Amino acid sequence: MDERDTSEAADGLGRAVEDVEQRWRAFHRLSPLTLLGISVLLAVATNTSFGVRATGWYAMAGLVVGAVALESVAIRAGLARKGPSAAGTVYYVLRWALAFGLAWVNPLFAFYAAIGYFGADRFLPPRLVKFGLAASAVILAGSQSGGLPPENAGQWAFFGALYAINMALVAAMVHLDTKEAERTLAQVATIAELERTNKALQDALDENAALQAQLLVQAREAGVSDERRRLAAEIHDTIAQGLTGIIAQLQVVANTPDQAQAREHLDRAADLARHSLGEARRSVHNLAPAALDDATLAEALKKTVADWSARTGVRADFTLTGTAEPLHEEIEASLLRIAEEALSNAARHAAATRVGVTLSFMAGEVTLDVRDDGRGFDPLSVPARSGSGGFGLDGMRARAERLAGGVTVESEEGGGTAISARVPLVRHD
Repeated sequence: MDERDTSEAADGLGRAVEDVEQRWRAFHRLSPLTLLGISVLLAVATNTSFGVRATGWYAMAGLVVGAVALESVAIRAGLARKGPSAAGTVYYVLRWALAFGLAWVNPLFAFYAAIGYFGADRFLPPRLVKFGLAASAVILAGSQSGGLPPENAGQWAFFGALYAINMALVAAMVHLDTKEAERTLAQVATIAELERTNKALQDALDENAALQAQLLVQAREAGVSDERRRLAAEIHDTIAQGLTGIIAQLQVVANTPDQAQAREHLDRAADLARHSLGEARRSVHNLAPAALDDATLAEALKKTVADWSARTGVRADFTLTGTAEPLHEEIEASLLRIAEEALSNAARHAAATRVGVTLSFMAGEVTLDVRDDGRGFDPLSVPARSGSGGFGLDGMRARAERLAGGVTVESEEGGGTAISARVPLVRHD
């Protein structure tokens, strides 16, 4: 359950408890006068049945007026809202005395006296509740036995039996009321626990917000450092590869007496210089390689392989497997850079006669494999550039790892080299 659900549950439980309490307050405020009115109507309707004399009518009228006055004062004082108190105890005792007097005149005033069962725990301190209930049971048992006082031993026995029955009912009521109080206390405890839980959740949210802010700062700093390494690798890859090609072309020019061949290699050197300059500018501005401007990754790789082959004179083939899909720009740029770096390494170190580049689209993954039949090397003998982001093999690994991928190198001396880069297949949005 999340914080919002917990808060709503606590609020709902609190409202339910408050609704029940408001109903009881309304009952204790309005029911005494209502039951008193019903008792008066019944007493008037049955005046002949109980043989009430004129003095009894005067006494009943006086007691009714007193009861109305007492209930009016209790309503204005808001005793039903205040709970057990000294004023509530006085009110309960006076009401019991008025009800006892009225029931003595006419037993049907037991309807008014019955309200004592419900108000004992509302107005009396806990230690007096049982006494208040027992006193109310006297009035009810007397009325049920035919009126107070009993006139003979038989009526006294009947009154005693009815009083025992009423006290049993009182005990049952007290038991049920105790259970209800326990449920109420449990509800209150639940509300308090929910409030404590809400506070703990809010504290946790505040702590998480602070941690998130700290992580954002750290991520920003890491991003700056990573961007510096990326730009360094981009500039190294583009400029180093371009300069290597230019040097190779110029060496041919220096060693050939054929002017036409020299012109051809000079033109290639000039093209490489312009291409490298454009790539350096794009790297600084964090743009994709120029080869990807108007071409897919497969098309750019095919052209790159062909240009490299023409420049170095080494046979190079490009192969596409699977169904090509448009990839996220960062993935396309990284795979193209890895391919360029692998080809550059092959030109500088491998002395290969044949190179193969394969781009494979598989379920959820894209792989780029660059293989050559050159002299090979021992991968464990290549020093790692720890923490630098690296160039060469280390740079290829760094590019792939930024995309949650990786680069594996398989090579042995005299057995050629195979470089495989694997990255997730993230489609272009």
